[in-house]
Amino acid sequence: MPQDSAPSLLHDTAPATPGEPPAAASRPVYDAAFDWIDTARAARHRAGLVRTLRARPADSPLLDLASNDYLGLARHPEVTRGAAAAAHRWGAGATGSRLVTGSTELHARLEAELAAFCGFEAALVLSSGYAANLAAVTALTAPGTLVVSDAGNHASLIDGCRLSRARTEVTPHADPEAVRTALTGHDGRALTVTDAVFSVDGDAAPLPALAEVCRSAGAALLVDDAHGLGVLGDGGRGALWAAGLAGDGDVVTTVTLSKSLGSQGGAVLGPARVIEHLVNTARSFIFDTGLAPAAVGGALTALRLLRREPQRAARARQVARELHDRLTAAGLAAVRPDAAVVSVRAPSPEAAVRWAADCRAAGLAVGCFRPPSVPDGISRLRLTARADLTDAQLDTAVGTIVATAPTA
Repeated sequence: MPQDSAPSLLHDTAPATPGEPPAAASRPVYDAAFDWIDTARAARHRAGLVRTLRARPADSPLLDLASNDYLGLARHPEVTRGAAAAAHRWGAGATGSRLVTGSTELHARLEAELAAFCGFEAALVLSSGYAANLAAVTALTAPGTLVVSDAGNHASLIDGCRLSRARTEVTPHADPEAVRTALTGHDGRALTVTDAVFSVDGDAAPLPALAEVCRSAGAALLVDDAHGLGVLGDGGRGALWAAGLAGDGDVVTTVTLSKSLGSQGGAVLGPARVIEHLVNTARSFIFDTGLAPAAVGGALTALRLLRREPQRAARARQVARELHDRLTAAGLAAVRPDAAVVSVRAPSPEAAVRWAADCRAAGLAVGCFRPPSVPDGISRLRLTARADLTDAQLDTAVGTIVATAPTA
């Protein structure tokens, strides 16, 4: 009998009709390996925590308060031309890891200008902000290091702590005295890690107080400034600049190029000896393909545009404050923003999903944060203020959010 017509030993009935799922009795026995996924999916449905991908068109008709394009640069003609020119000059991809063929003159130029703009000695560009945080946390720690991590930190910092094999102590949110207690008595290397602006509620970390606590204990401070770059500090130079800590020898910061700079990628900034150490030890840098030239060119163009138009940072903060003030005046529970993120509480995960869907149906895109993305378990809409929003668009956004707000 020809091999391709031999009966299967894994089936006890005929195969199902094409396009139909096989009956349980006819499924191959090895299909059961992922049956646990069906149980997990059912649990997500019951909890109202199902997430789905939604492909957006190139020219979306929605008013955007959901993306992280704080300065409105992702589609700025100058930035897109910079990205296209870089792709034409250097190719579609970096062609290899940064230590092999993936470092171009463009990467070096972006690192130099980004470090100078933010007030640090050196910078290292990676393929994402996530990779930058993994690189910084894991390369600056070792077994025996104490890592003190804020309870509200981004998942990438949390994953960096897990991968570091260091002893991690999680402290209450934005509590310098809790950090002091955690560091007291530790003998050896220590690193405090925190977001500069927390992505859920948009509140800022007390960076000067945290720096004082770290210095009293001889610990280093690592700050994820993903939501501060382009919004806080003089002309958008970031939260570390605003706190007077930029360039200090015991401070390292990470940034993303995918928010205010409208591109993609991430970077670690700090003392030159720290950056040299990452080049030699950070696995998410060494073993990853370099950032694509188009993303580098777009980010570099956006950075230069921000230097030329520093008022964009102040406008993003102004829009955020107006969103907060007008929504709270309408009776909604919005958290006062320290940067460009405005959080509006919802009564339940289901209500948050329905609220976001109703906004979308009315022409407004908003973020919807639910567990496990929110550490406090409270679901909310997450609005991102953009420097390029007009007053009329702001009126429309506020009116839509208030009109669609759930009553329970």
